[in-house]
Amino acid sequence: MPAPLNTGSAERLRSCLGALLGLGVTGYICTHAVGGGARAPLLIAPMGASAVLLFGVPSSPLAQPWSIVGGNIVAALIGVTCAQWINDPLLAAATAAALAIGAMSALRCLHPPSGAVALTTVLGGPAVTASGYDFVLSPVALNSVILMLAAIAFNNATRRVYPHPQRPRPNVHHTADSNPSARTGIRREDFDAVLRQYDQVLDVSRDDLEGLLQQAEMRAYHRQFGEVTCADIMSRDVIAVQFGTPLEKAWTELRRHDIRALPVIDPARRVIGMVSDMDFMTHADLHVYSDLGSRFRRFVSQPVGTHSDRPEVVGQIMPRGVRTVSETTHIAQLVPLMADAGLRHVPVIDAQQRLSGIISQSDLVAALYRGGLTPAGGSYTAIKV
Repeated sequence: MPAPLNTGSAERLRSCLGALLGLGVTGYICTHAVGGGARAPLLIAPMGASAVLLFGVPSSPLAQPWSIVGGNIVAALIGVTCAQWINDPLLAAATAAALAIGAMSALRCLHPPSGAVALTTVLGGPAVTASGYDFVLSPVALNSVILMLAAIAFNNATRRVYPHPQRPRPNVHHTADSNPSARTGIRREDFDAVLRQYDQVLDVSRDDLEGLLQQAEMRAYHRQFGEVTCADIMSRDVIAVQFGTPLEKAWTELRRHDIRALPVIDPARRVIGMVSDMDFMTHADLHVYSDLGSRFRRFVSQPVGTHSDRPEVVGQIMPRGVRTVSETTHIAQLVPLMADAGLRHVPVIDAQQRLSGIISQSDLVAALYRGGLTPAGGSYTAIKV
């Protein structure tokens, strides 16, 4: 007996409702667009199978827009041609299905219900046969496009992204190297090699396989490190500034405490940004002065009004948008943020969304090193770094 599906009742209900609305809208529009006098059926049976994919498993590579539209049209063209050139209906039907599979595979639009489309064009009866190639446009192409558009609208309205996106993972440093987290363990080329060896079509994309593996690794990290959260490893004595803090004061804090970044907070201690030494370097006129220290001293202490567009306070140079984590976030979730997203510091907030700490890359490295030395099931003692 097949294993149970890992979906809840709400997801199954969502799929059923999507098929109901999708097929209903498709039939209604085709009826009014073509009219009741059409010889061929206005809603063909293979659309029911397409609805299963588009609404039941919208993340499947076989359910994407090019698959349903391209696959159904290609299969219909092949089916009509076989019906006209091969006198034996059974031979024509088998040939049409076989050629449709080959053509869809070559065109990367494999869609299982398209096999039924090929059979329908051959065995659909006198009305279908009499329609000839008109059957390809209406109802096949018309049904496919409308059902696909309905799937886009319904899936996105119910928080299922469709078409299902591929997840490119460009290197944050814009080099030819892969991201740090991808340089150890299972790599993309390992997936490619195994899939070539498997040599079968899988109803899941490689990106989804990688995503599932990463999530499984995260759960394994949770077991290995126990419940080690950001609150366990963060620095609590945080030096922070506000939007209106003068640049000279902020630069002085960076130098005096020998740190690389300062959280920017509002009067309620909610994090609104981060300013780092790199932000000062980006906005300083570096090609004028020879000494790095004098560059910044000249930049932050230049009299107001010398240049009308010169930044004067922290809020004018801090990047927009800041990534934060909660105190209860597991440290394993920091790995992609710091390794792949390139963040050097991550502010930590409490239950009231107020700044309560900060975690640097060195904090995370120390925690992971300590966790790697802790026996499985052993207790964890936070390290101050």
